[in-house]
Amino acid sequence: MREVNTRPRVVDAVRRLRRALPGDPSFGDPLSTAGPGGVRAMARAADRFLDDGPGASREVSLGALQVWQALLERTGRGRGPREVTIVFTDLIGFSSWSLGAGDEVALALLREVAKAVEGPIVDRGGQVVKRMGDGLMAVFARPDRAVEAMFAARAQLAEVEVAGYRPRMRIGVHTGSPRQVASDWLGVDVNVAARMMELGGDGNIVASEATLTALEPGFLDGLGVATKPYRRGLFAAPPRGVPEGLRAFTLHPQ
Repeated sequence: MREVNTRPRVVDAVRRLRRALPGDPSFGDPLSTAGPGGVRAMARAADRFLDDGPGASREVSLGALQVWQALLERTGRGRGPREVTIVFTDLIGFSSWSLGAGDEVALALLREVAKAVEGPIVDRGGQVVKRMGDGLMAVFARPDRAVEAMFAARAQLAEVEVAGYRPRMRIGVHTGSPRQVASDWLGVDVNVAARMMELGGDGNIVASEATLTALEPGFLDGLGVATKPYRRGLFAAPPRGVPEGLRAFTLHPQ
């Protein structure tokens, strides 16, 4: 049975079935299952009880949790009572650089990055939900404050230099109604914000159409910011865990 469970053709077949199930088929990756509480914590727990390597039984278990999450979302139990704007950040190429720089220098850089990025978040009423190595997740009550904070954070980050290294950061912003569980947030909207960050590529700020719609008319012009529709590469796979038809935009100074 163990041999069948780990057979690549069997695992691939179960994964294809998961893509056809309701919910987010990305259960099992760090962005999908990070944070305490709810279905995602159970998905993370399932990972601990199952083998680290690919296995059909692991995919079946995560698929069941995936469907459960989708059912909660459809009945409204996966959504919160109020709208917030979610931000994810990530340093580009930090892991590769830190291998050569060493732990002490890498930690010194992360401290400087935290000062540069977290200050603008707190100053504009945002809450740092959790730090994830070289990135973080934050929430804001207002989308305009989130966008302001991210441009201010990026400007301050440009002044950071440690051992000759200047960090660059990609940022994702999305507005929705995730479910708050204790000090954490979960739900599809959290996934979408994380996917927006992934689209940031080489240091861009990417916001969902939902965030741009929630902004007051003329706000971006007043901030000196222009938008450009995000275009996926011809051979690039579509982002996982994002509602079909959701548009993304890169934000950049005019």
